[in-house]
Amino acid sequence: MERKEFNDYVRQLVVGVNERVPLLNGSYSTAINFDNAATTPPFHCVLRKIEEFCPWYSSVHRGTGYKSVTTSDWYEAAREEIKAFVHADEEKDILIYTKSTTEAINVLAHTLSQQDGRTVVLSSEMEHLANDLPWRNAFTTDYVAVDRSGRLVLANLEKKLRQYGGSVKLVAVTGASNVTGYMNPIHQIAAICHQYGAQLLVDGAQLVPHCPVDMKPHSSREHIDFLVFSAHKMYAPFGVGILIGPRKAFHDVSPLCKGGGAVKLVGRQFVDWDDSPYKEEAGTPNVIGVVALVAAIRLMTQLDVREIHDYERELTEYIMTGLSEIPGIRLFGRTRSGEDRVSLFSFQAEGLDHRAFAKMLSYEAGIAVRSGLFCAHPYVENLLGVTEKELNYYHKHQEARVPGLVRVSLGVYNTCREADVFLETVGHIIRHKDHYKQKYEALDSQAGSGNVPFWVKRHVP
Repeated sequence: MERKEFNDYVRQLVVGVNERVPLLNGSYSTAINFDNAATTPPFHCVLRKIEEFCPWYSSVHRGTGYKSVTTSDWYEAAREEIKAFVHADEEKDILIYTKSTTEAINVLAHTLSQQDGRTVVLSSEMEHLANDLPWRNAFTTDYVAVDRSGRLVLANLEKKLRQYGGSVKLVAVTGASNVTGYMNPIHQIAAICHQYGAQLLVDGAQLVPHCPVDMKPHSSREHIDFLVFSAHKMYAPFGVGILIGPRKAFHDVSPLCKGGGAVKLVGRQFVDWDDSPYKEEAGTPNVIGVVALVAAIRLMTQLDVREIHDYERELTEYIMTGLSEIPGIRLFGRTRSGEDRVSLFSFQAEGLDHRAFAKMLSYEAGIAVRSGLFCAHPYVENLLGVTEKELNYYHKHQEARVPGLVRVSLGVYNTCREADVFLETVGHIIRHKDHYKQKYEALDSQAGSGNVPFWVKRHVP
């Protein structure tokens, strides 16, 4: 299938792509969503599957009624289908449902902190905070360096593994940066980790939705020990996260979340925890979220995840090339020849605040992007060259405007036409920078006085 035909077909499969949103001038424009790294719209088939499932919806593992048994069977069968999507081991790996990637990493941190032995976790300087903060209190935490462009330095990883002399329990790295779109060589990293007796966690939140992922057999030096990802970033709403790892890692430890559904028997003086994964899934499970994820996985498999990746990469390069030709734009995430990436990158517009620029794109053309530090504060601060002195100032003066970036993140349904609208809008804003700067400073002042313009109000039915 040709790229345009592929995109035209896929676009029909996604909810809300033709919705119109209000602009500052009172008109309406078809929304352009370039904020897919935060969350994606759902596939139509996901909503249809949920509607089809709802008449049979019941609580999981809670009853003997036909609907409850049917729901429970479906919920358990889904584990194997999700595992197969990333080539996890059918017997040796377990899949734990969580509410998000963030919760999945917190569950793993809590689990590993109860085990004796190695006490060090190596994260990296390019991580989302979800793959940084959970490790800080329970372990000695150190960070693998990135270079000036923001790429992980593998030589520094190996140096730190040697430096800690066998004390590293886990290396926790992102599969793809949520700021620059750089893809880490996860299988090469796995081989390095295993050479020094450490395990590897891959944060797949920005990787799994965009390209094929293979955890590889446990016997392989390139095996991914733990993998986490989220449904809401892969066209499946209703909030479910995934944690996959070796069954033995969860044996004989207490769960992070405690309550009903996680136990075999409880007395006043004892608690008999259930086996994993059930003991990690206290409370009533989010079976609708699982239904949504499986429906999305089936469609992504049908579309071919490699085809999705190739299309998104071409569109990303098209936009980045166009932006590079606009004076005053500084790009973060430019790739080298032959280097792979996922479909997101960030940029700065000289002389314009990142928050204001994001508002301009939205209010003038209906284009949604993200601005700020993207929950990857140290990474963005490093990319921008923010000094420790400056950072302490922002810490003490929370009214100060913290620097940041504007992020563009694409989905498989985005088009070249949308890219052209985006590039034309950015170019127009840059050419009339002073006008827009004054205009949005006045709007900020107006909003600060409590006089909120009509177009800021919600236009949702």
